[in-house]
Amino acid sequence: MEQYEPDRLSPAQVAAMRRSFRNGRAALSRRSLLRASAGGALAAGGLGALSACGIPPAAKTSGVSSEDHSAKEKTVSFSNWTEYMDVDDSEERHPTLDEFKRRTGISVKYTEDINDNVEFFGKIKPQLAAGQPTGRDLICVTDWLAARLIRFGWVQKLDPSNLPTAYARLSQQFRSPDWDPGRAYSYPWTGISTVIAYNKKALDGVEVTSVSDMLDNPRLKGRVGFLSEMRDSVGMTLLDMGKDPGKFTDDDYDAAIARLQKAVDKGQIRRFTGNDYTSDLTKGDLAACVAWAGDVVQLKADSPDVGFVIPDSGYMTSTDNLLVPNKARHKTNAERLIDYYYEPRPAAQLAAYINYVCPVDGVKDELAKIDEDAANNPLILPDKAMAAKSRAFRSLSAKEETAYEEKFAKLTGA
Repeated sequence: MEQYEPDRLSPAQVAAMRRSFRNGRAALSRRSLLRASAGGALAAGGLGALSACGIPPAAKTSGVSSEDHSAKEKTVSFSNWTEYMDVDDSEERHPTLDEFKRRTGISVKYTEDINDNVEFFGKIKPQLAAGQPTGRDLICVTDWLAARLIRFGWVQKLDPSNLPTAYARLSQQFRSPDWDPGRAYSYPWTGISTVIAYNKKALDGVEVTSVSDMLDNPRLKGRVGFLSEMRDSVGMTLLDMGKDPGKFTDDDYDAAIARLQKAVDKGQIRRFTGNDYTSDLTKGDLAACVAWAGDVVQLKADSPDVGFVIPDSGYMTSTDNLLVPNKARHKTNAERLIDYYYEPRPAAQLAAYINYVCPVDGVKDELAKIDEDAANNPLILPDKAMAAKSRAFRSLSAKEETAYEEKFAKLTGA
């Protein structure tokens, strides 16, 4: 179990944080883009930086429960990201949550109080570090933060007997991340995919099917974009080089940075961007770029020239995840809510609204009843062939995080 200690940010990590808040996924709303799944360097140093307020290191625990009041108190407190839940036409009610209450009698205190992983961690860390309840039974955080909470011993192990549907219907590609093998502590709320997007008109006949095409074709010089999030850009480059982002070495990482640096030096890469690549892509200033699938779904709906490709080498995927924090008062109710969202109907309703990768198997027919285009969109429901190409960036130690972000900051000029 990893000890939680007050670390400090390196200059490169500070730069990564600023990138994320200025123009990365942390900067904008839920519906317009994907916020920082990696938060730049925040997976290690950023969390430590937030600890510099006199909170003592947490004890090494394996998850701390309290008396479960679920049987007597028919409620559950759920903290989530903004605009990350289905709403009705009035935009005041959440149909799936209403159905859960009608069916189970359990009311949901639903709070959209997560705008960024690091900011949210700052809200809950004093209680978690002190072994006190957070007032929340269920939280939704991105994989790197979920990994940290698990390693600190700040979340509870889930009871499989309360999660039969979730266990049965969890998509294979999300079943066993290196930070939570077998999903003992977490279940994904959504998947977040990184792909190659292009403007067909701007390509003017140039074929782009891989990162190599983007980096090496002189006809695309100055019209290629990569992301300012290290895990996305380096991960896609590693895949193109035949390396697994889940198992790479320091030498592999350095080789990927060198490959990108070569493209920067010769002017092939226009710039490293956050979500602002969307306007460049639709205008044709970028002919091709590394992009977030949630953006691509929306861009394709608005612009007939925008398309995407999944390289044969694979693509990057991260997840937002549901966890029960220590001392949660209604753990069983929280587990019942997790299990409910793995039923095809509520899972389809959620996917139709938020347009992210649905982690639930067997929802296509239900989704087609709501939105046939969404049901046939591989960026929302990946088929088996696409899911098999999905790769996740491996967990990093604090030392690796610092070293890797310093090198990436030098590459991007941050």
